[in-house]
Amino acid sequence: MTISTPRRSPRRTSIFRLSAGAAVVLTALASFSAPVWAQDPPPSRCSDERTLPPAQLSAKDTALLDVGDADPRSQLQELVNRALNRSKALGATRLLTLAAEADYQEAKAQRLPTVTLGLSAAHTGTVLPGDGPGNHSSGLQGRGSLSVTAPIYDSGRITKLTEWKSQLLEAARFGQSSAEEQVALQTVSLALDRGRYQLQAQVYSQYVRKMACLVEALDIITKADHGRASELVQAQKSLQQADLSYEQTTSALRQTEVRLKRFVGDELPRGAAMSAVLARLPDLNEMLADVMVSPDVAAASAQAQAQRSYAESVRAGQQPSVSLLVSGNSTVGQARQTDWIGGVTVNIPIVQPGADSALTSARRRAQAASLQRDETIEAKRYRVQEMYEAASSSLDRSRRLVDILRNSERVRGFTLQQWQQLGKRSLFDVMAAEGDYYSMRVAHVNALYDAQQVVAIIWSQGRGVVTPLR
Repeated sequence: MTISTPRRSPRRTSIFRLSAGAAVVLTALASFSAPVWAQDPPPSRCSDERTLPPAQLSAKDTALLDVGDADPRSQLQELVNRALNRSKALGATRLLTLAAEADYQEAKAQRLPTVTLGLSAAHTGTVLPGDGPGNHSSGLQGRGSLSVTAPIYDSGRITKLTEWKSQLLEAARFGQSSAEEQVALQTVSLALDRGRYQLQAQVYSQYVRKMACLVEALDIITKADHGRASELVQAQKSLQQADLSYEQTTSALRQTEVRLKRFVGDELPRGAAMSAVLARLPDLNEMLADVMVSPDVAAASAQAQAQRSYAESVRAGQQPSVSLLVSGNSTVGQARQTDWIGGVTVNIPIVQPGADSALTSARRRAQAASLQRDETIEAKRYRVQEMYEAASSSLDRSRRLVDILRNSERVRGFTLQQWQQLGKRSLFDVMAAEGDYYSMRVAHVNALYDAQQVVAIIWSQGRGVVTPLR
């Protein structure tokens, strides 16, 4: 392109006037300047991140931002497994599942005969009217009894109670799976946040290095031209702001690692490149269909079925029942006696106050459980649609930001070049271009990780977040 002679203003004439400090000014500018190119700005000391001075990071920050070459999917699976094995909440859920299994076994055992053995030993005495020696007797006496009972017919009460406990067991198992999914989702989410903040910290570190380079160059220029002192102050302010952003990001990274350690333990593996591990948007119809196989929906369905079985058991309990009874008693000692009985007992309810209310209550709970299941399904389906739109928007935003970043990089390069060589731009333009470029880079990182977080939520509404990792 054709470069016209710049219009000189009183503020800029000191750069081009051959004064006593001109040699120093030109030397400082030459250290990070290059000739003007027609298309893209050339790399220079302060315009190319690869040529910037190395970041002065502490050993703690270096370890914090260290990203290894481990496979991100394998690392996420490892973190999820560690979280599942370590979670005390899941341990409690597993114990509740075992308790529900014991309740189911207890309900099944009601069909088996019940055998009862009774033993007693006592000192007994008998006093009859009169004063004769035979009117008074006392001595030791032992008594034993054995009874066997077994249900023969109960209108299906035991069957429905067994079904009730069986469905409660299924609900407990699916509840355990749901709890495991929540732990897995939280672990994946925190691992993604860790990767997000590591990338953000790296961007802000480059921003700090860029501002430090400009401050260093301006410090040399200001020593020869004191009229540029305000620009030095502006550059120092931008450096402080960039450093503050870096410190805030590393603080957020440390907090995220603390929360992640609560799930997986104190020994965290080196960070992995998580920017694309869940970047693929799943099919919407497939995700809507997967809602029906989610642990939450399965648990709600089991609860609804359990309440229906319980209502039927309450109704059956109000019907006639038949049981087998065999009983024998034997007494030894002071008096000897043996008796036994065998047969069936028939129980026919005639008046049961409150029976209708108990049946109505059980049926209403069954209806409520069915509505809760339907509500769970509907909420999950709308949640999937909402999250699908959010993920699509985030992925589209990340693609658009790539194009914006290219133009932003060219703008900051040309702006810095024009300020360095032609005096057509002020330092405020340079700072604005730099700030815009690095903010776009951070926005691109956020868009990528926002999309992955939402994709993880979408998977968690169905088959689970671990599914895409496999």
